[in-house]
Amino acid sequence: MPELPEMETYRNLLSERIAGKTITGAVVTRDKTINMPSEQFIEAVVGRVVWFVERRGKHLLLHLDDGRRLVIHLMLGGSLYYGDDEDRPDRTVQVELSFGEQKLFGIGLRLGYVHLLTAKEAIDRFQELGPEPLDARLTVDNFKARFKGKRGALKPALVDQHTIAGIGNCYADEICFAASIRPSVRIPALQDEDWERLFRAMQSVLREATSFGGYMEEPFTREDKLTGGFNEQCRVYDRGGEPCLRCGTAIEQTEVAAKKVFYCPTCQPEV
Repeated sequence: MPELPEMETYRNLLSERIAGKTITGAVVTRDKTINMPSEQFIEAVVGRVVWFVERRGKHLLLHLDDGRRLVIHLMLGGSLYYGDDEDRPDRTVQVELSFGEQKLFGIGLRLGYVHLLTAKEAIDRFQELGPEPLDARLTVDNFKARFKGKRGALKPALVDQHTIAGIGNCYADEICFAASIRPSVRIPALQDEDWERLFRAMQSVLREATSFGGYMEEPFTREDKLTGGFNEQCRVYDRGGEPCLRCGTAIEQTEVAAKKVFYCPTCQPEV
């Protein structure tokens, strides 16, 4: 599932291409992907100008000139592609938005969605999301406070969107590795210095991953060379049995709260 770095990469690439442009056409091939009858959706978005593109957690928000927002959540297996009809993806497209000859294709949105919301509806939908991990206003103390009262393992709390928005399975493991903390550690066992390392690791890993275009390998455009660049930079995620790039110990794979976990038993000792 796309996480913060992937969605921030999409936001940057989309902003360059559609900000200030008019939606000239729309096609919906799966009614469950949208939140109203397809005819109503198409009538509402065609002719609207995209003012700017925002990201909130794992969501993209296309702000339209009538004050409404197109909220995109790709969920598991979803992706976006931007190009003309010659570039049309081989995979099933559930929603397509035209900007003249160029089109934004929403692909594999069996679980994902594109919803048209009013400003208030959008605010209400994201009310319970946790803070953005790269928000300049987020401090170590604020970060630690988000986990207050939690007694389970660290990884499930890190990927809980009510705790912190935008972190999923991949980056939770990468953050824990960078902080030298095992993802299965119980939250009450973490000391102040652990929280400091975890906070700094979260910010550095997410910034690095975004600069490399995230880990999802599907390109956004024909000429896209950025998207997926972090896949080769992952230290532990999806590397079970391979040697740790830091110490050479085999990366271990296990499960915590039904979630896959990858870690180095040497660099991330048990507490």
